[in-house]
Amino acid sequence: MSVWFVTGASRGLGAQIVREALSRGHQVIATARDAASVLKAYPQAPDTLLAVAADVTSQEQLNAAVEAGVAAFGRIDVVVNNAGYGLVGAVEEVSDKAARELFDVNVFGVLNTLRAVLPVLRAQRSGHVLNISSVGGFATAPAVGLYGASKFALEGISEALHGELAPLGVRVTIVEPGGFRTDFLNGSSLQVEPVSIADYAAGAGPVREALSTNDGRQAGDPVKAARAMVDITEVPSPPLRLQLGADAVARIEGKLELVQRELDEWRHVALSTDI
Repeated sequence: MSVWFVTGASRGLGAQIVREALSRGHQVIATARDAASVLKAYPQAPDTLLAVAADVTSQEQLNAAVEAGVAAFGRIDVVVNNAGYGLVGAVEEVSDKAARELFDVNVFGVLNTLRAVLPVLRAQRSGHVLNISSVGGFATAPAVGLYGASKFALEGISEALHGELAPLGVRVTIVEPGGFRTDFLNGSSLQVEPVSIADYAAGAGPVREALSTNDGRQAGDPVKAARAMVDITEVPSPPLRLQLGADAVARIEGKLELVQRELDEWRHVALSTDI
């Protein structure tokens, strides 16, 4: 039996991860900005579930949530940094306020959570951190550049964290989902910038349109995604990156091919700059 700490646990993939972990007999500290919303998602909550109010932008609330979880269950084994949201808009269209608020949750919220939980994992010399990124954290697209940037930042943090925590017995996995049939594309999880610059109709317009019409049509099954994420914590050597969904695999393969092609084409320039 493991003890899980999950942010953004009241809906979407977070809620499904909590359900899957509970179904396997694990104990779960499930956090959201409103603890009541967590309990609403699990109307017949077992005593292995502790719902705690914690906004990831508040270090104090996260510290308190970790303290409450350790008091209840004695330890924390798996940390799922799931809280986050999407933002649609061409790079120039996105306001400074919207960009900063996005990073406050998607990046600084993860850092706040890590500061709260890592002392516990380091003391135990064990644990597993799952940072929920996106296929957009590896290969972003027009109209979602700021969202992609927040996930790129998360992946950079995670790569460094992987090396820093490995000697301490703590593992790190970046999860890169494609499109899953959750509420991510509706107004509860996706913010659309109202400013629209006509010049970006060709570059960003198609993605804006696709996102606005794809809600409820995503190919990914969130139940299977949660199952895969819980599975990955039970293997002896988990990967640094775990892609979920055929669309994620295809986009990442496409970027890898592009990077390799350009590296080969411009290798002579790269190598010509050494002293």
